[in-house]
Amino acid sequence: MAVSAQRRPVVVLYERIADAIHEGTYPPGSTLPSEPRLATELGVSRPALREALLLLQEDGLLSVRRGVGRTVNDRPPRRGYEHIQPLEELLSAGSPLRVRPLLRAVEEPTDFTTQHLLAPARAELRFWESLLAGEGTAAALSQEWAAAEEVLDEVHPAFAAALRAAPAPATSMLAVLTATSRGVALTAHSGVTATLLGQRRGEQLGRAPDTPAVLVTQVVRVEDTPILAAKHMLPTGAPAMPVLQSN
Repeated sequence: MAVSAQRRPVVVLYERIADAIHEGTYPPGSTLPSEPRLATELGVSRPALREALLLLQEDGLLSVRRGVGRTVNDRPPRRGYEHIQPLEELLSAGSPLRVRPLLRAVEEPTDFTTQHLLAPARAELRFWESLLAGEGTAAALSQEWAAAEEVLDEVHPAFAAALRAAPAPATSMLAVLTATSRGVALTAHSGVTATLLGQRRGEQLGRAPDTPAVLVTQVVRVEDTPILAAKHMLPTGAPAMPVLQSN
């Protein structure tokens, strides 16, 4: 299984900043330099830096404090979801959403997948990026990563085989997982964060970069082993996502 030759530029920049955080250049509780200064230090444009900082904030490495700036968090946030169901089904509300593949690739771990999939540095992780669309409108953008194949082969081999088969018509990775999970108990935790789309995701969804959005981060496990991590971006105007609650 070949790894993509080039990593997405925003991922490379994200990793540079994340590495600086983990190595203590920016210790917990510290404030990052201003955007102009940090962009100069890293040799990148401010729009590119803003995209990477937005992802770091979404993944819990940074917080934004009014009047202070971006500060490094002390620890990753807790993740807490009530029924494991593919997003295209959850948002359908009687009108099915189509899954349109944007990217199907294999990537090395990022800080996000290292944290949530416990992936070692040289692991090869299958990555799916998809647009969920209704009648001519984009409802959500999904990014999903599967654990390394050797992990899947050990805890849920049917999932690994189904991913290799590249299902048609296109579905989400979570839909493949739930369809092959008979007899396998799955658990999941999700976090919900308010954010902005940013430049790249705005272009993918056909919306302005400063469009408000909800980010749903999800990790699915078999017992204690994480096998799927996902980030689902729902812009303003997306279908409502029902969550059932009881006491």
